[in-house]
Amino acid sequence: MYFGTPVVLISTCNEDGTFNLAPISSVFWLGWRCVIGISAFSKTTENMLRTRQCVLNLPSAGQVAAVNKLARTTGTNPVPQGKLLKGYRFEADKFGTAGLTPVGSHIVAAPRVNECPVQLEAVVEAVHSLAETDDVQRGRLLTIELRIQRVHAEESILMDGAPNRVDPDKWRPLIMSFQQFYGLGAQVHESTLAQIPEALYHSVDMDRAHGN
Repeated sequence: MYFGTPVVLISTCNEDGTFNLAPISSVFWLGWRCVIGISAFSKTTENMLRTRQCVLNLPSAGQVAAVNKLARTTGTNPVPQGKLLKGYRFEADKFGTAGLTPVGSHIVAAPRVNECPVQLEAVVEAVHSLAETDDVQRGRLLTIELRIQRVHAEESILMDGAPNRVDPDKWRPLIMSFQQFYGLGAQVHESTLAQIPEALYHSVDMDRAHGN
């Protein structure tokens, strides 16, 4: 059941002040809220539960090589047995491993990935456990609700005449479908929903974010 979703690089702060960076592709957005699905035992999860902060960095298809360098790496030492069986290794410097550059965020302590055209500073709002009725899986999988605090988007991907909207013809996000990397193709049909003015999607979360 690993249908295609965008790839996200989540950056977080380790307890010693260094940074962790991890790719995920179980994610969706509703307004200025984001929900991710993640293992309860990952370093990213540990950092997010401790600091209540992260940055969601969205790579383009052109950054696929950097993203792939993070595959089967973990910031947890020693490597958990389940990940050892899958061939994971410990890497302390995830940014260096991927050849990516950390840059300071405006609101949260976690860094942004300079090379990613979209970077979303976020705080943890809620954590929910999946498979609560399953004795085998209980406590192993989590969904984490995040509230976006600040959006950073490269000017090159913004829509002409509408600076608050990303132009999908200018940006090709990296997609993972059944554990394989893909990019987006050409638009297949005009969208009626796209005709709705962006201002009509305004929410209280946006006001809270602008006010930090």
